[in-house]
Amino acid sequence: MIGTIYVVLAIVLFIVLVSIKQVTQYQRGLRFTFGKYSGLMNPGWRLVWPIIQFYKKVDLRVKAVDVPNQEAITKDNISVSVNAVIYYKIKEADKAVLEVEDFFYAISQLAQTTMRNAVGQVDLDELLSARDRVSENIRAIIDKASDPWGIGVINVELKDITLPEEMKRVIGKQAEAEREKRAIIIKAEGEVIAASNMAKAANTLSESKGALHLRTLQSINDISSDQSNTIVFAVPLEILRAFEGFGKNPPKDKSGE
Repeated sequence: MIGTIYVVLAIVLFIVLVSIKQVTQYQRGLRFTFGKYSGLMNPGWRLVWPIIQFYKKVDLRVKAVDVPNQEAITKDNISVSVNAVIYYKIKEADKAVLEVEDFFYAISQLAQTTMRNAVGQVDLDELLSARDRVSENIRAIIDKASDPWGIGVINVELKDITLPEEMKRVIGKQAEAEREKRAIIIKAEGEVIAASNMAKAANTLSESKGALHLRTLQSINDISSDQSNTIVFAVPLEILRAFEGFGKNPPKDKSGE
């Protein structure tokens, strides 16, 4: 009798030990009883009775899905190849198991179709210059579609946008032309500023008595420090004016009187 009790206790203890399952902090467990979902298992040690019950663990940590290169046509009919990475997290473990067969595969396929559609709604310039906005648009669409599966999409990042070779050459020429245009504009603006400053300087010299002579002396001093063989003669302006007046009033011929 006592031996039978020990045997029964040993069997019960074995069943209990076998039934203990551990769910870690980043996991949730789904318990099924006679094939029917019977509850969510939180982190810790939990009992799952053999034969009549089984369970499935779900990882709640953030996961990344690499979306392979997708051939798409932009709104302005330019063929591009785009790939991306998607970060998602399971919010409701029961829906992720009960509502979709393979949530990882489902997210990957949904991302591919959504990315092609999103690229087709923008032109090439917007795709290249507003990459963050396009990524956010893709994220919002995937997040809404995957919400019934208990999945939340955290972020979508477009990694590489590959263009045809002829389009790369066109964009390169366009960028070069834009740089030349900016250089011409900057040069023209500099010339305008220089001309304005020269006009102001001329007005200042003309309004100040002696300023022009002082400037002339300064220029002579600068030239004299030059090591070249140039010889500069400083002639007073009054002498030049005297010669100019002499040239305008030639002496009269006395024989004609």
